[in-house]
Parts: sequence; C-alpha cells; structure tokens
Amino acid sequence: MEFTVVFILAYFVGSISFGIVFSKLFKLKDPRSFGSKNIGATNVMRSGKKLPAVLTLLGDLLKGSLMIFIGQYLGFEKNEIFLVAGAVFLGHLFPIYHQFKGGKGVATAFGILLVIHSKIALMLLATWLFIFLITRISSLSALIASIALPIMAYFMNTDIGFLSLCLFLSLLLIYRHKQNIQKLLQRQESKFR
Repeated sequence: MEFTVVFILAYFVGSISFGIVFSKLFKLKDPRSFGSKNIGATNVMRSGKKLPAVLTLLGDLLKGSLMIFIGQYLGFEKNEIFLVAGAVFLGHLFPIYHQFKGGKGVATAFGILLVIHSKIALMLLATWLFIFLITRISSLSALIASIALPIMAYFMNTDIGFLSLCLFLSLLLIYRHKQNIQKLLQRQESKFR
C-alpha cells in the first residue's frame, strides 16, 4: 500500500512543470509560446531572465531527487525505487496538469541519478559540460549524455534493475529530443552565446 501511494505521488510530483510555475511567478511569457516551446530551463533562459531559469532547473532536478529520497527513507527495495524513479520521470515528460505535454527530462533524470548513483550522475554532468563548452549546443550535450548513460551503467557493472532504469531514461530522453535531432541534422539548432 505504501509503495502504491508513493508511486502514484511520484507521477503527480513529476507533473509539476516548474518552467510554467516560475514563468508565471516572474510574470514572463509562457515558455510554451516562444523559442523551442519547451517548458524546461533552457527555454526559460531564452526569456532573458536567468533567475527563473535557474529555479526551473533546480525545481525539475529536486523533484526527481525528492521522490527517490522518500522511497529510500521508507525502506523500499531497489527495484521499487527504480519504479518510483520511472513514475516521477514520466510525470515530467507527460504531466497530467498540462495535457500530457511536458519537458525533455534532462534535469529530472539527473536529479534521480544523483541520489541513486551519484558517481554516474557526476560523470554524465562532466560529459554534458565538456560537449557544451565545445559546441554551445544544449540539446547535443544532452543527447550525448543520454547515449552515454546506459553505456556507463553497463561498464560499471551495475545490477540489471539499475541498468534497465538507465536504458528507460536514455531512450525516453532521446525520444523527447527528436525535434532537436532533426534540427541538428539540418544544422539549424541554436547555440548559446
């Protein structure tokens, strides 16, 4: 019963779209109306305001971490925690509050991994930063980090449950970046200056 409640709660917490929340609080345009029309921190940054973008990033990250902490505090088994992670991630991608149109999941996935396997999370952050500093393209950095995730998990001999979670996160992250992939192939993806 406890697990079922937390599993359902994880989806609803994941569905909180902080890009929309902080854009309203700071009286900015709805992030779904400009730029990439995405609700994530990268697009909120295109409003020209850094603080709401940083708060969006932290909110999306912390909701992933929070649900894992709750699962660990309640003594859930590893596979139950992995299922909670999947629920909060799906909530972010397909939020019930916004017609199931959510973000791309990078910050939330990072928040999840930071608690479950901090070493892999930090390696992914280093990968993202390395690619971003070279290319200045956030989506390309996220895609390469997403591809690297299950590869890292495999070569670090993690258990099958965690490897399955990494594959799940990776595939959905890549899927949510499908428009970015098209723009990258057409060399139309915007860079950060």
